[in-house]
Amino acid sequence: MTSPRTVAVLGSTGSIGTQALEVIARHPDRFRVTALAAGANLDLLAEQAVAFDVDLVALATGSAESVAEAIGAYAARAGRAAYRPEVVVGPEAAVLAAQAGADVVLNGITGSIGLRPTLAALAQGSVLALANKESLIVGGPLVKAVARPGQIVPVDSEHSAIAQSLRGGRAEEVSRLILTASGGPFRGRTRESLRAVTPAEALAHPNFSMGRVVTTNSATLVNKGLEVIEAHLLFDVPFDRIEVVVHPQQLIHSMVEFVDGSTIAQAGPPRMLVPIALGLSWPDRLGDVDVPVDWTRAQTWEFEPLDDEAFPAVRLARQVGLAAGTYPAVYNAANEVAVDAFHDGHLGFVDIVGTVERVVAEHGAADTGSETGALTVDEVMRADTWARARARKVLGLPATDDDPTLTGGPA
Repeated sequence: MTSPRTVAVLGSTGSIGTQALEVIARHPDRFRVTALAAGANLDLLAEQAVAFDVDLVALATGSAESVAEAIGAYAARAGRAAYRPEVVVGPEAAVLAAQAGADVVLNGITGSIGLRPTLAALAQGSVLALANKESLIVGGPLVKAVARPGQIVPVDSEHSAIAQSLRGGRAEEVSRLILTASGGPFRGRTRESLRAVTPAEALAHPNFSMGRVVTTNSATLVNKGLEVIEAHLLFDVPFDRIEVVVHPQQLIHSMVEFVDGSTIAQAGPPRMLVPIALGLSWPDRLGDVDVPVDWTRAQTWEFEPLDDEAFPAVRLARQVGLAAGTYPAVYNAANEVAVDAFHDGHLGFVDIVGTVERVVAEHGAADTGSETGALTVDEVMRADTWARARARKVLGLPATDDDPTLTGGPA
């Protein structure tokens, strides 16, 4: 009998992490959770640790004493008072969990802070089930230099769909990758009409319930821009052979077009269970993960071209991806600041991408690694810090203690 795969779940209290643990709980013969990492949700983390009997518990904030106390309380209620996992706390906690030696590390952390855990998991030799797209986007050359062939399994539904579809042909037979987009809550709207969009409207995604940043990114289509960069890095396909098409129903998650004119598409409900399960079990499939499409029911599937004028984020992402170096980190960081400013009432919806474009344009000669490709983690994080500070200055927001001197690009 094959031993269960050991799994470390980073971002275990978020949407991806909790769904991953649900999948694992339904297949106890296939997986054993050995490490969990979270940002701040101590209560849920402690509950998960006891439920899955993990060896290592990692929390980004708080104290080791508070984590041990919370775990002890849940363990006592579960009749397991003797349970005492190893506890690590602090900004490097997720890195320690990532390099603990699990067969599979699921990185479900949100944001560029997922880069160091991604690199740690790859260096350790673990299979990386990657839901943290930002770590690949901002640190593309770094990640690709460390990863061995097949070591990264994409968990984003679009990239999982492409990985599945690519099984239908050889790399040299691929003509185009076609990423599908729901179009978000504002599909069909003109750019002018988007000026009055409220934060509440931007969070009303038609198909998914996600966090504030990701849901807003879906409304601006910044998320799709990030996915274009991610597809380029994952599958080594040039940007001019990666297309985006609007598919409101989101039943086709993405497609691969081959040189003979055939197209293979991956279809399923607009949920994340299958991509998460495949990230854990790749290349095998688990049974009864989700309910398939009901092909006996009459239904209409729509496809529309992307409106680049109303939603310029994808076009800007292509430019950023071609520029490479630390430009993707600047795009991502400036956007996160702009999204927060939008929700705090400091700028309008269409000005989110406008702010990102301005910060990207100011990121010039001081960009490190863009010509040689000799990027380092420190350079990426300096560019991230510079972009956040520059975006705050552009928006007239107060500086923070971490802001660098804003002269001539990142220090």
